[in-house]
Amino acid sequence: MNPYDAFRMAWESLFFECPQVFSISQLAGGSINQVFKVESSDGQFVMKLNSLAKYPNMYSAEAKGLKILSETRSIACPEVIGVCELETHQILILSFVTSGKKVKNFFEDFGSWLAHLHRNTSIAFGLDHDNYIGHLPQINNQEVNASDFFVNQRLLPQLNLAVANKSINKEMRIKFDSLFLKMDALIPNEPPALIHGDLWNGNFIVGEDGKVVLIDPAIAYASRESELAMTLLFGGFDASFYTSYEQEFPLADHWRERIQLWNLYPLLVHVNLFGDSYLKDVERNLRKFLD
Repeated sequence: MNPYDAFRMAWESLFFECPQVFSISQLAGGSINQVFKVESSDGQFVMKLNSLAKYPNMYSAEAKGLKILSETRSIACPEVIGVCELETHQILILSFVTSGKKVKNFFEDFGSWLAHLHRNTSIAFGLDHDNYIGHLPQINNQEVNASDFFVNQRLLPQLNLAVANKSINKEMRIKFDSLFLKMDALIPNEPPALIHGDLWNGNFIVGEDGKVVLIDPAIAYASRESELAMTLLFGGFDASFYTSYEQEFPLADHWRERIQLWNLYPLLVHVNLFGDSYLKDVERNLRKFLD
Protein backbone atom coordinates (compact mmCIF):
# COMPACT_ATOMS: atom_id res chain seq x y z
CA MET A 1 0.00 0.00 0.00
CA ASN A 2 1.30 3.45 -0.95
CA PRO A 3 2.25 5.16 2.36
CA TYR A 4 0.80 8.52 1.32
CA ASP A 5 -2.54 6.92 0.54
CA ALA A 6 -2.36 4.80 3.68
CA PHE A 7 -1.81 7.79 5.96
CA ARG A 8 -4.51 9.91 4.35
CA MET A 9 -7.04 7.08 4.43
CA ALA A 10 -6.19 6.17 8.01
CA TRP A 11 -6.42 9.78 9.19
CA GLU A 12 -9.72 10.31 7.43
CA SER A 13 -11.06 7.08 8.96
CA LEU A 14 -10.00 8.19 12.44
CA PHE A 15 -10.78 11.92 12.37
CA PHE A 16 -13.08 12.47 9.36
CA GLU A 17 -10.71 14.95 7.77
CA CYS A 18 -7.95 14.73 5.19
CA PRO A 19 -4.60 16.27 6.20
CA GLN A 20 -2.02 17.74 3.86
CA VAL A 21 1.00 15.42 3.75
CA PHE A 22 4.31 17.23 3.21
CA SER A 23 6.69 14.28 3.25
CA ILE A 24 6.97 10.61 4.21
CA SER A 25 10.30 8.88 4.87
CA GLN A 26 10.89 5.25 5.76
CA LEU A 27 12.33 4.32 9.17
CA ALA A 28 13.84 1.05 10.37
CA GLY A 29 11.00 -1.29 11.31
CA GLY A 30 12.12 -4.87 11.17
CA SER A 31 10.95 -7.63 8.87
CA ILE A 32 7.17 -7.46 9.40
CA ASN A 33 6.42 -3.75 9.71
CA GLN A 34 6.80 -0.87 7.35
CA VAL A 35 7.51 2.18 9.49
CA PHE A 36 7.41 5.77 8.27
CA LYS A 37 7.94 9.27 9.58
CA VAL A 38 5.09 11.45 8.35
CA GLU A 39 5.24 15.25 8.22
CA SER A 40 1.78 16.69 7.76
CA SER A 41 -0.34 19.75 8.35
CA ASP A 42 -1.38 18.16 11.65
CA GLY A 43 2.18 17.52 12.87
CA GLN A 44 4.84 14.83 12.78
CA PHE A 45 3.89 11.21 13.30
CA VAL A 46 5.14 7.65 13.06
CA MET A 47 2.99 5.34 10.93
CA LYS A 48 3.37 1.57 11.22
CA LEU A 49 1.87 -0.64 8.53
CA ASN A 50 1.60 -4.42 8.19
CA SER A 51 -0.61 -7.31 7.09
CA LEU A 52 -3.94 -7.65 8.87
CA ALA A 53 -4.34 -11.30 7.88
CA LYS A 54 -0.89 -12.39 9.10
CA TYR A 55 -0.88 -10.47 12.40
CA PRO A 56 -4.48 -9.87 13.49
CA ASN A 57 -4.93 -7.32 16.27
CA MET A 58 -1.19 -6.71 16.54
CA TYR A 59 -1.51 -2.93 16.46
CA SER A 60 -4.58 -2.74 18.67
CA ALA A 61 -2.63 -4.78 21.26
CA GLU A 62 0.41 -2.54 20.88
CA ALA A 63 -1.75 0.55 21.30
CA LYS A 64 -3.34 -0.89 24.44
CA GLY A 65 0.08 -1.67 25.83
CA LEU A 66 1.40 1.83 25.22
CA LYS A 67 -1.69 3.39 26.76
CA ILE A 68 -1.50 1.18 29.86
CA LEU A 69 2.18 2.02 30.33
CA SER A 70 1.52 5.74 29.83
CA GLU A 71 -1.37 5.78 32.29
CA THR A 72 0.96 4.70 35.10
CA ARG A 73 2.86 8.01 34.70
CA SER A 74 6.01 6.07 35.50
CA ILE A 75 7.93 6.19 32.23
CA ALA A 76 7.51 7.90 28.86
CA CYS A 77 6.04 6.25 25.75
CA PRO A 78 4.94 7.61 22.38
CA GLU A 79 1.35 8.87 22.35
CA VAL A 80 -1.09 6.63 20.52
CA ILE A 81 -2.90 8.70 17.88
CA GLY A 82 -5.02 5.91 16.45
CA VAL A 83 -5.33 2.39 15.06
CA CYS A 84 -7.35 1.41 12.01
CA GLU A 85 -7.81 -1.36 9.46
CA LEU A 86 -7.79 -0.66 5.73
CA GLU A 87 -8.66 -3.60 3.51
CA THR A 88 -5.72 -6.01 3.89
CA HIS A 89 -3.60 -3.77 6.13
CA GLN A 90 -3.60 -2.49 9.68
CA ILE A 91 -2.16 0.89 10.59
CA LEU A 92 -0.90 2.35 13.85
CA ILE A 93 -0.20 6.08 14.13
CA LEU A 94 1.95 7.34 16.99
CA SER A 95 3.43 10.67 17.97
CA PHE A 96 6.91 11.16 16.55
CA VAL A 97 9.64 11.25 19.19
CA THR A 98 12.54 13.52 18.25
CA SER A 99 15.84 11.92 19.23
CA GLY A 100 18.25 13.54 21.65
CA LYS A 101 21.43 12.79 23.58
CA LYS A 102 21.34 10.92 26.89
CA VAL A 103 21.35 13.10 29.99
CA LYS A 104 24.15 12.48 32.49
CA ASN A 105 22.04 10.28 34.76
CA PHE A 106 20.15 8.53 31.96
CA PHE A 107 20.44 4.97 33.23
CA GLU A 108 20.00 5.91 36.89
CA ASP A 109 16.72 7.61 36.01
CA PHE A 110 15.72 4.72 33.74
CA GLY A 111 16.23 2.19 36.52
CA SER A 112 14.27 4.27 39.00
CA TRP A 113 11.36 4.82 36.61
CA LEU A 114 11.22 1.13 35.70
CA ALA A 115 11.02 0.30 39.40
CA HIS A 116 8.08 2.69 39.73
CA LEU A 117 6.42 1.01 36.76
CA HIS A 118 6.87 -2.40 38.38
CA ARG A 119 5.08 -1.25 41.53
CA ASN A 120 1.86 -1.32 39.51
CA THR A 121 0.29 -4.66 40.36
CA SER A 122 -2.80 -6.79 39.82
CA ILE A 123 -4.69 -9.57 41.57
CA ALA A 124 -3.39 -12.12 39.03
CA PHE A 125 -0.53 -12.75 36.64
CA GLY A 126 -1.44 -12.18 32.99
CA LEU A 127 -3.63 -9.64 31.24
CA ASP A 128 -7.17 -9.19 29.97
CA HIS A 129 -5.99 -9.57 26.36
CA ASP A 130 -3.30 -11.38 24.39
CA ASN A 131 -0.59 -9.55 22.48
CA TYR A 132 2.60 -10.29 20.56
CA ILE A 133 6.26 -10.89 21.29
CA GLY A 134 8.02 -10.02 18.05
CA HIS A 135 5.52 -11.34 15.53
CA LEU A 136 4.62 -14.39 17.63
CA PRO A 137 1.36 -14.45 19.61
CA GLN A 138 1.89 -14.00 23.35
CA ILE A 139 -0.79 -15.65 25.48
CA ASN A 140 -1.73 -13.84 28.68
CA ASN A 141 -4.28 -16.12 30.35
CA GLN A 142 -4.40 -15.25 34.03
CA GLU A 143 -2.70 -17.41 36.67
CA VAL A 144 -2.62 -17.08 40.44
CA ASN A 145 1.11 -17.57 40.96
CA ALA A 146 4.37 -16.71 39.27
CA SER A 147 5.57 -20.22 38.46
CA ASP A 148 2.29 -21.31 36.84
CA PHE A 149 2.24 -18.18 34.71
CA PHE A 150 5.83 -18.62 33.61
CA VAL A 151 5.34 -22.27 32.70
CA ASN A 152 1.83 -22.21 31.21
CA GLN A 153 1.72 -18.82 29.52
CA ARG A 154 5.35 -18.24 28.60
CA LEU A 155 7.46 -21.37 28.26
CA LEU A 156 4.91 -23.94 27.10
CA PRO A 157 3.47 -21.99 24.13
CA GLN A 158 6.96 -21.31 22.75
CA LEU A 159 8.17 -24.80 23.56
CA ASN A 160 5.19 -26.41 21.81
CA LEU A 161 5.76 -24.21 18.76
CA ALA A 162 9.44 -25.17 18.67
CA VAL A 163 8.51 -28.86 18.90
CA ALA A 164 5.96 -28.47 16.11
CA ASN A 165 8.64 -26.78 13.99
CA LYS A 166 11.04 -29.64 14.82
CA SER A 167 13.52 -27.20 16.34
CA ILE A 168 13.48 -28.99 19.70
CA ASN A 169 13.91 -32.75 19.97
CA LYS A 170 12.29 -35.20 22.38
CA GLU A 171 15.30 -35.22 24.71
CA MET A 172 15.22 -31.46 25.26
CA ARG A 173 11.43 -31.52 25.66
CA ILE A 174 11.80 -34.06 28.48
CA LYS A 175 14.39 -31.80 30.14
CA PHE A 176 11.84 -28.99 30.19
CA ASP A 177 9.33 -31.29 31.88
CA SER A 178 11.94 -31.97 34.58
CA LEU A 179 12.48 -28.24 35.00
CA PHE A 180 8.75 -27.60 35.34
CA LEU A 181 8.64 -29.95 38.34
CA LYS A 182 11.20 -27.74 40.09
CA MET A 183 9.72 -24.37 39.11
CA ASP A 184 7.79 -23.67 42.32
CA ALA A 185 10.98 -23.99 44.31
CA LEU A 186 13.04 -21.89 41.91
CA ILE A 187 10.85 -18.81 41.45
CA PRO A 188 10.02 -16.35 44.24
CA ASN A 189 6.26 -15.90 44.38
CA GLU A 190 6.18 -12.11 44.43
CA PRO A 191 3.04 -10.18 43.46
CA PRO A 192 2.68 -9.59 39.72
CA ALA A 193 4.22 -6.42 38.32
CA LEU A 194 3.30 -4.50 35.19
CA ILE A 195 6.24 -5.07 32.84
CA HIS A 196 7.13 -3.80 29.39
CA GLY A 197 7.68 -7.42 28.42
CA ASP A 198 10.25 -7.05 25.65
CA LEU A 199 12.80 -4.75 27.21
CA TRP A 200 16.09 -4.97 25.37
CA ASN A 201 18.28 -2.16 24.09
CA GLY A 202 16.39 -1.96 20.79
CA ASN A 203 13.08 -1.15 22.46
CA PHE A 204 13.90 2.13 24.10
CA ILE A 205 14.92 5.41 22.51
CA VAL A 206 16.35 8.66 23.83
CA GLY A 207 13.89 11.52 23.59
CA GLU A 208 14.63 15.14 22.76
CA ASP A 209 15.00 15.86 26.49
CA GLY A 210 17.66 13.18 26.79
CA LYS A 211 15.42 10.81 28.78
CA VAL A 212 14.18 7.31 28.01
CA VAL A 213 11.10 6.55 25.91
CA LEU A 214 9.82 2.96 25.73
CA ILE A 215 8.56 1.52 22.44
CA ASP A 216 7.21 -1.82 21.13
CA PRO A 217 5.77 -3.22 24.38
CA ALA A 218 4.60 -6.77 25.05
CA ILE A 219 3.06 -5.98 28.41
CA ALA A 220 1.63 -8.22 31.08
CA TYR A 221 1.43 -8.46 34.83
CA ALA A 222 4.31 -10.84 35.37
CA SER A 223 7.43 -11.45 37.44
CA ARG A 224 9.56 -8.32 37.47
CA GLU A 225 12.73 -10.40 37.60
CA SER A 226 11.93 -11.58 34.08
CA GLU A 227 12.13 -7.97 32.86
CA LEU A 228 15.50 -7.39 34.51
CA ALA A 229 16.77 -10.70 33.11
CA MET A 230 15.83 -9.74 29.56
CA THR A 231 17.76 -6.47 29.83
CA LEU A 232 20.85 -8.58 30.48
CA LEU A 233 20.34 -11.01 27.61
CA PHE A 234 21.89 -8.82 24.91
CA GLY A 235 23.51 -6.10 27.04
CA GLY A 236 23.42 -2.34 26.53
CA PHE A 237 22.23 -1.32 30.02
CA ASP A 238 24.68 0.44 32.33
CA ALA A 239 25.38 -1.03 35.79
CA SER A 240 23.88 2.12 37.34
CA PHE A 241 20.49 1.07 35.90
CA TYR A 242 20.38 -1.97 38.21
CA THR A 243 21.76 -0.13 41.23
CA SER A 244 19.13 2.57 40.87
CA TYR A 245 16.36 0.01 40.37
CA GLU A 246 17.27 -1.87 43.54
CA GLN A 247 17.44 1.34 45.55
CA GLU A 248 13.84 2.03 44.58
CA PHE A 249 12.46 -1.52 44.65
CA PRO A 250 14.82 -4.19 46.04
CA LEU A 251 14.72 -7.56 44.31
CA ALA A 252 14.53 -10.94 46.03
CA ASP A 253 17.81 -12.42 47.23
CA HIS A 254 19.98 -14.13 44.59
CA TRP A 255 17.95 -12.74 41.68
CA ARG A 256 20.99 -12.76 39.42
CA GLU A 257 21.25 -16.53 39.86
CA ARG A 258 17.84 -16.82 38.18
CA ILE A 259 18.67 -14.71 35.11
CA GLN A 260 19.26 -17.76 32.90
CA LEU A 261 15.99 -19.31 34.07
CA TRP A 262 13.91 -16.30 33.07
CA ASN A 263 15.78 -15.93 29.79
CA LEU A 264 14.63 -19.35 28.62
CA TYR A 265 11.53 -17.52 27.43
CA PRO A 266 13.15 -14.95 25.12
CA LEU A 267 15.61 -17.59 23.93
CA LEU A 268 12.75 -19.90 22.92
CA VAL A 269 11.14 -16.92 21.19
CA HIS A 270 14.37 -16.41 19.28
CA VAL A 271 14.49 -20.09 18.32
CA ASN A 272 10.99 -19.74 16.88
CA LEU A 273 11.71 -16.42 15.18
CA PHE A 274 15.26 -16.88 13.93
CA GLY A 275 16.16 -20.55 14.02
CA ASP A 276 18.27 -23.20 15.67
CA SER A 277 21.34 -21.04 16.34
CA TYR A 278 19.83 -20.17 19.75
CA LEU A 279 19.42 -23.81 20.83
CA LYS A 280 22.88 -23.94 22.41
CA ASP A 281 21.90 -21.06 24.68
CA VAL A 282 18.66 -22.83 25.60
CA GLU A 283 20.58 -26.02 26.39
CA ARG A 284 23.13 -24.15 28.51
CA ASN A 285 20.44 -22.37 30.53
CA LEU A 286 18.51 -25.59 31.07
CA ARG A 287 21.62 -27.38 32.27
CA LYS A 288 22.22 -24.77 34.96
CA PHE A 289 18.95 -25.66 36.70
CA LEU A 290 18.95 -29.41 36.09
CA ASP A 291 22.49 -30.39 37.02
